[in-house]
Amino acid sequence: MRSETLASHILPVSGTMIGVCVTLIGLVKLAEARHGTSHVDEYAALAAITFLASALTSYLSMRYSDREKLSVRIERFADTIFLWGLVGITLVATLFARSEEHTSELQSHHD
Repeated sequence: MRSETLASHILPVSGTMIGVCVTLIGLVKLAEARHGTSHVDEYAALAAITFLASALTSYLSMRYSDREKLSVRIERFADTIFLWGLVGITLVATLFARSEEHTSELQSHHD
């Protein structure tokens, strides 16, 4: 039975990242009310689903800790999903920043 595992770190951080994604979705909705629609909120929702998958697989890795080979394999999968989630949320944040910048430029040209 393994004691301190990577999965025990992935699970709480994935939960936190789901909260970050939900917060970003709320911010995007507020921005859309002022500046028009975008797809950033939908991409943030996909990132949240990725972090949920990471949380679930890390939980399964800990749950099956008595079966070490299976647990390690699931943990590696959770780690990979988590890393893709980080890449995804970084891209989403970049899109959000770019969409806000573009909207500001359009408004300054319009005034």
